[in-house]
Amino acid sequence: MIRTECLTKRFGGLVAVDGLDLDVREGDLFGFLGPNGSGKTTTVRMLLGLVFATSGRIEVLGRPMPRAAREVLPQVGSLVEGPGFYPHLSGRANLALFDAAGPRPGPRPGPRDRRRRVGDALARVGLEEVGRRPVRAYSSGMRQRLGLAAALLRAPRLLVLDEPTNGLDPHGTREVRDLLVELVKGGTTVFLSSHLLAEVELVCTRAAIVDRGRLVAQDRVEALLGPTGRVLVTTPDVAAAAELAAALPGVRLGERRPDRLALHLDGTAPEALNRRLVDGGVRVRELVVERPTLEDVFLRLTGGLGGRPAPDPGEDRRVPG
Repeated sequence: MIRTECLTKRFGGLVAVDGLDLDVREGDLFGFLGPNGSGKTTTVRMLLGLVFATSGRIEVLGRPMPRAAREVLPQVGSLVEGPGFYPHLSGRANLALFDAAGPRPGPRPGPRDRRRRVGDALARVGLEEVGRRPVRAYSSGMRQRLGLAAALLRAPRLLVLDEPTNGLDPHGTREVRDLLVELVKGGTTVFLSSHLLAEVELVCTRAAIVDRGRLVAQDRVEALLGPTGRVLVTTPDVAAAAELAAALPGVRLGERRPDRLALHLDGTAPEALNRRLVDGGVRVRELVVERPTLEDVFLRLTGGLGGRPAPDPGEDRRVPG
């Protein structure tokens, strides 16, 4: 659905995107992760043909971009940064104008079909009750929902979203997450650009992490969050647990607390460790195989918070001369 090879974008002496190789497959709910200023929005703009790449190749839906934009864009829904609407018009009127003005595959819809699709899109993002209000009366979260409704109007094969939960409260954020999962089940591929690592961890099937314009990881989320090899054992018998565990091959003792013991396993299965402890009379209250969060993975791959990333012209809205 999306493939880039050595994608690079320079603004004068600033390298915003540096040799990026993305691979987004059909049916993915793909998270595109990185801190503010890491090149995410510039990348999204290049994918949609809004900004030309300095070098490299882009394919969207198997076609080269931006050369094939007329064929590709009618099948792509997008929400990039803050959505823009006519403030004096209602949400419904804005969506109807958006639909009438944009390219689309097949014949133009009639007024009745357009009204139906506008109503369906508003209902999917929870705005059916306020669709007739002027947009100037909308909160920032409601405007963000309206932007998502515009992206869904034409039942896209590919949905490209840049920080879609900006301005939403926790309830609205969860509704958007649930909607994205529902869309993927219905056959839509979703490319979700975000700096909210926990949000992506909850819903995405595959992810790429970028730092200062460079790709540092790309894989299935479950592979990125693989076990660390560390097991945490909670027990009132810490001393006995440590003695029994140390006798197993490939087990290294870690930090110890009055009621908890950390163990590093290299070759010994957690269930074998648990059996050894229980058979040895240790009262095991809990045995947990430690897994990192996406934040842990990100900080490890990018070296933590040490370096300050170069600003992304796409994200801070500067227009290069």
